[in-house]
Amino acid sequence: MSLTKNLTMLFPLLFSLFIPNIYAATFDIVNQCTYTVWAAASPGGGRRLDSGQSWSITVNPGTIQARIWGRTKCNFDASGRGKCETGDCNGLLECQGYGSPPNTLAEFALNQDQPTNLDFVDISLVDGFNIPMDFSPTTGVCKQLRCAAPINEECPTELRAPGGCNNPCTVFKTNEYCCTDGQGTCGPTTFSKFFKDRCPDAYSYPQDDPTSLFTCPGGTNYKVVFCP
Repeated sequence: MSLTKNLTMLFPLLFSLFIPNIYAATFDIVNQCTYTVWAAASPGGGRRLDSGQSWSITVNPGTIQARIWGRTKCNFDASGRGKCETGDCNGLLECQGYGSPPNTLAEFALNQDQPTNLDFVDISLVDGFNIPMDFSPTTGVCKQLRCAAPINEECPTELRAPGGCNNPCTVFKTNEYCCTDGQGTCGPTTFSKFFKDRCPDAYSYPQDDPTSLFTCPGGTNYKVVFCP
């Protein structure tokens, strides 16, 4: 078999192996809080981060509906089972799904809007707030997102929860706050304005896209910092 024929046969395989890694993104997750945070990522799992510690994950291109968050006051046994006061993900250290409100979220979808391959990124308070967060690019040129206001301390009485501040959808479960009817009838409320006033770049209710959803070039790497 000739070298040319060998290369012809190998090229599709090499091409398929190379392409998925072009836009894979690295997320460095850093705990700058004075307390322990159990970082969580979907996809990615989970990790205990004492103050000053970090954790790096790599996320495949094309990943959608992904998020990173922090959990507080967790207690896990040797098998990785237990419970957290905020952000708990089905009692597992290694998360296999999303966390329980209230939890501050860094959300992202990688390499979307073809052929531009843009990443869509945001900080969301739609599941409430538990830990101050910064979500920023470490490569590429795009917006740094931050929500570091003292929301837990200033949380309205109706939304207060152990360790955090709930979003009103979690508490009241009505279309006014949850936007569940799919008809675009949901708008800002007094409660969403509480969050928006303190974190202007963050989602304050589910249809808050125009001021809360941002793009970065595909292939950008990121850092998520707890207590920036």
